[in-house]
Amino acid sequence: MPAPPTIAFCITCKGRVQHVCKTLPRNLADNAGYPHAVFVLLDYNSQDGLREYVRSAHAAEIASGRLVVYTYPNIDVFKMAHAKNLAHRLGIREGATILVNMDADNYTGSGFATYVASQFCKPNVFLWANMNQPDRPGRGCSGRIVVTKQAFLKLGGYDERFETWSPDDKDFNARLRRLGYEGLEIPRPYLNVVLHNDKMRFKEYKHVRHDQHKYHEFCAVDESTNTVVNYGKFGCGVVFRNFDGPPIELKPLPTRIFGIGMHKTSTTSLHAAPEILGYESAHWKSAHWAKAIWREMNEEHKSLTLEKYYALTDLPLTILYKELDQAYPGSKFVLTIRDEQKWLRSVERHWNPAFNEFRKAWKRDAFSQIVHRELYGQCGFDRDIFLARYRRHTEEVLAHFYNRPDDLLVMNMEHAGWPELCGFLGVPQPEVPYPRVFQTEESK
Repeated sequence: MPAPPTIAFCITCKGRVQHVCKTLPRNLADNAGYPHAVFVLLDYNSQDGLREYVRSAHAAEIASGRLVVYTYPNIDVFKMAHAKNLAHRLGIREGATILVNMDADNYTGSGFATYVASQFCKPNVFLWANMNQPDRPGRGCSGRIVVTKQAFLKLGGYDERFETWSPDDKDFNARLRRLGYEGLEIPRPYLNVVLHNDKMRFKEYKHVRHDQHKYHEFCAVDESTNTVVNYGKFGCGVVFRNFDGPPIELKPLPTRIFGIGMHKTSTTSLHAAPEILGYESAHWKSAHWAKAIWREMNEEHKSLTLEKYYALTDLPLTILYKELDQAYPGSKFVLTIRDEQKWLRSVERHWNPAFNEFRKAWKRDAFSQIVHRELYGQCGFDRDIFLARYRRHTEEVLAHFYNRPDDLLVMNMEHAGWPELCGFLGVPQPEVPYPRVFQTEESK
């Protein structure tokens, strides 16, 4: 049975200490029955005594780890989407796999964390506050959205073009649905707030208070098919944890992680590695799946099929790396290579029906033939042609990413593993061996 998920309540605060004084103690108490909940409070340079309040009133919760306070001091104005993204990334940093967006004036309701955990037993869902419920909750709950870490990363967070009070939550909701997530309505008992007027609501962005309609028209929710925003540059900044200690820099994240090595260069291992690191990964799920990516990238110059995963390897990505680089800026690319002769032997076996049960089906599958012709200029195996293409692919990838060391990692799979991959992605190395997975054995 899987372990209960860690849930982070991500709270942003600038100039709302009077709300935090009311909501935080009750929210901590109301979720004490769920031991895997952490409250992440982001002090977005609040100049109203917020730090002094939490230091004195919640020292025990901070010491226990139930409450973590991060300070972001280098800001003058409140930027809504950036603050949310920063708080969510800090929730991930605290080990959360489920992220709850909480405004400072929100009450969770009793047992909300337990309720959230029960709902995320279902795949591909998110929770949201429907303000059109018959028993409509008080104004101020519309931003309550609960998502998985995976969904948050795949979407690129909240769109940071929404800097002030704006439909950033509606946009986030819409993009989740476009990516195939089902929205489940949060029950009314969990949607109570500290009621307040627009004077408080617009305190941090007075320049739009008297021109809300024009501002909302300017920041209208994008009704296109767009799902990914920010392209890695979201929730960035330098913060301090629990008031003291060294600065922590949150740098840009990869928009996507693409494995673009030739097939049979340990692409299956590269698919398994991101999953160990906690990312949703995909590797040639089926010919229909690969065909969808191929068609969407060539016709629409982006791929909704692809966007449903955070890390992807194998064909047809190998052929599409230039298009992927243009469509998903900020992505990380990994070129896997291996000993040429070992690679040739592995590919030759892959083309042999005696060793590959799917080989005979290639003749009946038009897309497999398209991909092989695109890659090699023919469908049959030829050692000289295949080796020349292998070498040319490496040369072309290196030329495309010339002088871009932050964007391309070349992994020689004869010896490379966690140190190279984790160093490239900027994540800690796991305590398990790097996966070594091969779909076909090498000839003896």
